[in-house]
Parts: sequence; C-alpha cells; structure tokens
Amino acid sequence: QIFQPLHTLRSAEKELLPGFHQYEWQPALKNVSSTWDVGIINGLSGWTSSVDDVPADTIARRFRYDVALVSALKDLEEDIMDGLRERGLDDSACTSGFTVVVKESCDGMGDVSEKHGSGPAVPEKAVRFSFTIMSINIRFDEEEDALTIFQEQKPNSELSCRPLCLMFVDESDHETLTAILGPVVAERKAMLESRLILSIGGMQRSFRFFFRGTGYDEKMVREMEGLEASGSMYICTLCDSTRAEAAENMVLHSITRSHSENLERYEIWRTNPFSESADELRDRVKGVSAKPFMETQPTLDALHCDIGNATEFYKIFQDEIGEVFLKSNPSREERRQWRSALDKQLRKKLKLKPVMRMNGNYARRLMTLEAAEAVCELVPSEERREALLKLMNLYLQMKPVWRSTLPAQDCPDQLCRYSYNSQQFADLLSSTFKYRYDGKITNYLHKTLAHVPEIIERDGSIGAWASEGNESGNKLFRRFRKMNARQSKAFELEDVVKH
Repeated sequence: QIFQPLHTLRSAEKELLPGFHQYEWQPALKNVSSTWDVGIINGLSGWTSSVDDVPADTIARRFRYDVALVSALKDLEEDIMDGLRERGLDDSACTSGFTVVVKESCDGMGDVSEKHGSGPAVPEKAVRFSFTIMSINIRFDEEEDALTIFQEQKPNSELSCRPLCLMFVDESDHETLTAILGPVVAERKAMLESRLILSIGGMQRSFRFFFRGTGYDEKMVREMEGLEASGSMYICTLCDSTRAEAAENMVLHSITRSHSENLERYEIWRTNPFSESADELRDRVKGVSAKPFMETQPTLDALHCDIGNATEFYKIFQDEIGEVFLKSNPSREERRQWRSALDKQLRKKLKLKPVMRMNGNYARRLMTLEAAEAVCELVPSEERREALLKLMNLYLQMKPVWRSTLPAQDCPDQLCRYSYNSQQFADLLSSTFKYRYDGKITNYLHKTLAHVPEIIERDGSIGAWASEGNESGNKLFRRFRKMNARQSKAFELEDVVKH
C-alpha cells in the first residue's frame, strides 16, 4: 500500500511536498509574501467578501506558485547536476544564467459527484490547474547559445505534471474561476520580473522562469482569452478568420492573435471609440468580447485536435454510408440508421464499442486505415470508397507531425510534406466532400490544415505541449478522491493535492 494516511507522512516524504525547501527571490516578489515554508493554502485566500457579496460556494486548495516551482526544481536536482556534468561544465562555475521553461495546463473535469461530506454545497464539477517543467537551459553570456541541461522526456505523462490548484468550480463559471486563478496569475506575473535563488547541488544558483500556457482545450482558451464561445463565426483562437473564410481558403492563414492584442481589442470593445454599430464593432474586435484574464500561447492542443477531428470523421463516415452527397436533407430516422450501421460495423471489425462522448482512446482507434476500410465495406460506390481512403491516408500522414514530441527527429519526411498534404486534404474536402464543407468547417480541422507548420517552426513541437498530462492527472484525481482522501469536503482536496 503506497498511500499512507497523510498524517503519518515520514519526514522523507514531507521533503517531497512544497514548503520544505528554503529559497529567496531577487528582487523580492511583488505582492507575494516572502515566507517559503507555506504548504497547502486555501484557494480562496485573498477573496475578500464584503457584506453584500455572495459567499463563495466552492472549495479550492492550492500551493503558492513559487513554492511549488521550488519543490519541482528540487525534485530535478539530480537531473540538473547530471546535465551539467554531461555538458562538461564545472558545476561550481554555473551559479547563474539558468532559465526554466514551464508548461501550464488547465482543464475542467465535468462530473465528479461522489462525496457526502459536510461543508458548503459545491458544484459537482472540478477544475485542475497544473504545470510541467519542460526544460532547463543555461547561458553564460548574451552572445552564446543556451545549453540545454534538462529536457523532460515524457512531457505528457501524469508523472511530470504537477498539480498547482484543485477547485470545485464549473469551468463555465467565469467569475469564480477568475477569482480563484487570479492570485495564481498575479504570482506568475511577479515571478517573471524576478530571479529565484535556490540551493542546487550544495550551491546557491539563480533561475529565471518562462511560462507557456499551452495545455488548454479550445473552450478554456476562449474563456481565458476573452473570445466568444467555440460556435462563434470567429472560428479560430490563432487567427482572425471567420468560419466562411476558413472554409473558402482552408490552408493559407497565419497566426495573428496574441494576449496583448486581445487586451487592446477588449478595450476597443468596451469603449467603442469610433461609435460603431454592434456588428461593425464586433467585426473590428474579431470576437473578443470579455476581458482576457490569463495569457495562453496561441497553439493547438494535440489531444483535443485528435478528438475534434475524429468526431468529424465519425460524421463523415455516417454521411458516406448514407450517400448524403446525393440527397438534400435526410430525415433523423435515416441518420439514426446510418449511425447504428456504423457502430455495428466498428464493433464487429475493430471491437470498438460506441461511446457517449468522443474520447482520446476512441479517437486513436477510429483514425486508422483499418477503421476506414471497415467503413468502406458499407459504402456503395467505388469512387466514394477511394476518396474516403485517400482522405484517411492523408490524415494519417499529417497526424504524426502534430502528435509527436519532436517531429524533426521522429517524422522528418512527413514534416516536410505537411503543407503539400494539407493542401491535398483541403482540395478533397472542397470537391468530393463539398456537401459538408460548403461555407463551413470545424474549428480543429481549420487549425490542423492552416496553422500546424507555423507553430512547429516557432516551438519545434506541438505534441510535447499538449494537455494530455493534465488529462491523465484527472484520472488520478478521481481515484485518489475515492480511495485516499478523508471523507470531509474541507479536507479531501488537500489530500488529493498531496497525493
């Protein structure tokens, strides 16, 4: 039994929890206490409720961001020392110039109702915010290139993904979410302007941090960046394209949105300096209609991209089984028949059970050649079968590029051919599958076709920056909550965070 009740933690285990190691910031963090021995804090601390304010019907537990980062760096102490040795560096000479790149993820968890403990009636939904240390570099002076001394080999494992904050909040409840994550944002902002002084390998060394919020699904990005919801005509969180434009020109778009631009646009939206009508104003700000509250990186989340595209292929399969390209608008009854035929075939040939909501595992199994071939057995016309297989083949050529952790090493040929393949794929959609993509396209298909090469050129990878580790962590959350937490609402989050 690895999980002991928490009050029996031995001192060796207490070392693993944030709040154990001493450190300091230079200059001291703005608006953040300089104490370092802080463990789990109430996520509502700093929430001032005035007389007429609604008491928060939520429970949140978190670590202070800087304390959690220190704990994570101390976990990597040996890796850092090994990295310096492998680079042939004298560790006593390397006391400054370290930069740490951090991936941030945040995800709503849907239904987690289980507990009947005492305490306020909290929403039966939870949100987890977590971070992963992606790499640590050292640079001796401005001229030289930085040397990488640590690179996370499994950036999408729940083991490298450290929870920072757990809260019982519905992710659509913008007010509560922003109130709880507000202090996290403030701490992160303070850390950008300071250096951490921490003893690693017996010597004080100084670290700078860079944060990249990439582990968000589209819903969360839109929420954090003040954009309209996913069904908006402004289809993309990376460019200003409308849905109709994206369907007309599927491949040629470049990334233009950014957190700072969203903030400027929000100001325009709020003040309407040119006294325009609502429609003109909306067109001017391209769908920014709330105040952006947390910076996210304009990227594409590989896991949700996979799920979104699989959902779309699942619908294409049904349409092809029912030969929708010949009909105008089929009845719901007909659609239901095609769907059950598809489910039956997938179950028979691939042992793939139908799911209520598309998930990562189903998506992986559905987006294979054997799945496409199984579907083709139900498609009457030969040329439609060919088109369907060609579509799937092109997709499978493109997918490794945004799925792999290091595409330049793992799939260099497919990376080179990506733009060509996406152009072919787009041509197929706008000709053979015109009946589905006439003036409309799904959000993730647009991103897959238009933005992948540019993101990879900028970041070197899409797969490494995905939300997958955080999503796997959600599983742990559910398990620990059942098995390893005290029965009261006030304590259970604390116990889950610790585990």
